[in-house]
Amino acid sequence: MQPGWRFLAAVLLGGLQAGALNFPPDWGWAAALLQALSLSGLVAVLNQAAAQRSPELGPSPWLGQGLALGWAFATTWLAGTFWWLFISMHRYGGLSAPLAALAVLALAAALSFYYGLAAAFYVRWRTRGPSPMGWAAGVFAAAWTLAELARGSWFTGFPWGAGGYAQVAGLAPALAPWVGVYGVGAVVALGAAALASAGRAVKQVGVALCCLVGAGVYWGTAGGLTAPLEARASNSLSRPLSVALLQGNIPQDQKFEAGSGVAQALAWYREQIETIPPGTAGTPELVITPETAIPWLPQDLPSGYWARLTTLRPDQAVLLGLPFGDAQNGYRNSVLGLRGGPTAEAPLYRYDKHHLVPFGEFIPTGFRWFTDLLHIPMGDFQRGGLAQPSFAWQGQRLAPMICYEDLFGEEMGARFRDPRQAPTVLVNMSNLAWFGDSTAAAQHLQISRLRALEFARPVVRATNTGATAVIDAQGRVTHALPPFSRGVLRAEVQGGEGQTPYAWWVSRWGLQPLAALAVLIALAAHWRQRRHLHRTRA
Repeated sequence: MQPGWRFLAAVLLGGLQAGALNFPPDWGWAAALLQALSLSGLVAVLNQAAAQRSPELGPSPWLGQGLALGWAFATTWLAGTFWWLFISMHRYGGLSAPLAALAVLALAAALSFYYGLAAAFYVRWRTRGPSPMGWAAGVFAAAWTLAELARGSWFTGFPWGAGGYAQVAGLAPALAPWVGVYGVGAVVALGAAALASAGRAVKQVGVALCCLVGAGVYWGTAGGLTAPLEARASNSLSRPLSVALLQGNIPQDQKFEAGSGVAQALAWYREQIETIPPGTAGTPELVITPETAIPWLPQDLPSGYWARLTTLRPDQAVLLGLPFGDAQNGYRNSVLGLRGGPTAEAPLYRYDKHHLVPFGEFIPTGFRWFTDLLHIPMGDFQRGGLAQPSFAWQGQRLAPMICYEDLFGEEMGARFRDPRQAPTVLVNMSNLAWFGDSTAAAQHLQISRLRALEFARPVVRATNTGATAVIDAQGRVTHALPPFSRGVLRAEVQGGEGQTPYAWWVSRWGLQPLAALAVLIALAAHWRQRRHLHRTRA
């Protein structure tokens, strides 16, 4: 295959990986298999690049071909995954369509550089000498995992669309409680590379084995293999918590307009908090609003509104999303915890968003000119601390996360360092109306399902336009509201205790063990290859 055709193949394969991350959730294993096969196809193309040196690329084809192929694959994959950023910048930010499209493509291209380097390293390693299938697969998986970790961590990180999220209905239920989403992606990369590097006969056997393994993992995710882990890592609390999740469906272009969206939000959310009937006898209740459900600062609210909003029944508590702060001390994207009854006089609970969205919530150095082109209110927030305390209510410890904070499982894991204070329920409060009727909400739901699997904790999601849902500790969606509808989702949530293996190690060392393992594999493969070349020359 000529270099131009290889480049085109990499682009098409990247599109398949993007498709796997845009699949409807009920497609399940189809998305998982497509993601693995697209990655296997990339490795096959890289293997051809290593085997067929192109004179026009000079003496170091690994740099030209490996970098270009990995970059092309990843750019298509990432742009096809978070394409909906175009909607926020163009429709709601006021950026012209060409500039908004160029901005999305530029972001994808910049993030894809990590994967280009990983592919270049792999091709370079393949061109230097013999590469048995096992070592080749290990080198690719190690390099690819380091690229995923770099994208998710460096320069605040933007790991949306990581390959492991396509495995929510595939390998993740069995592996995520042990190794997290990046570990799941590493296992898929290892298997994909092994299949691509095998001979024809081995591939035929490999396909058969994959079918058998797939059937086994399917049985395992249905409860056979993971049941002992669930029993050990998620000891359910005796009494469930009755929750009411509010979905206001306030259009984004009206959300901060005083005469339309603000008036709707102030009236509807207050009405729901005041009029939702209590749960069954003896059952506590928690009302949860979306992110910035109250779009004004507390001091700017109409006279008497705050006092009326915070007058709660003895059996009621509220997690309320709103901005907080002032011009002197800075603004924060916050969650306030309000309690009724005897605990009403306790200090006000407050959670401030820790991981802010670049350009949406803070302006990276040197990019003020870009944000000046957009029309996004309050685009520069202050950051809250890491591992802030949970909201205690009726024996539960509820850990708020605001919007895309649940992308960062390693940061969430910091709350699990002390099992006695670890969250029993994870709470995500989001506003995805910025992205219109796109796949962003479905992708975010998959992300929350992965977090539930990693920590063996239920996740409740209250959003402005969707997906408002309840996810159990096994990553299954048990309750959901239709998107783009105004309503209240009532459900009972069973909190959990204990630690998964992933929660144990990520709470202590973050993602460093996974990165260290990948580096060790790459170094061991390099050392083995150099030793072999030295013996051959001798």
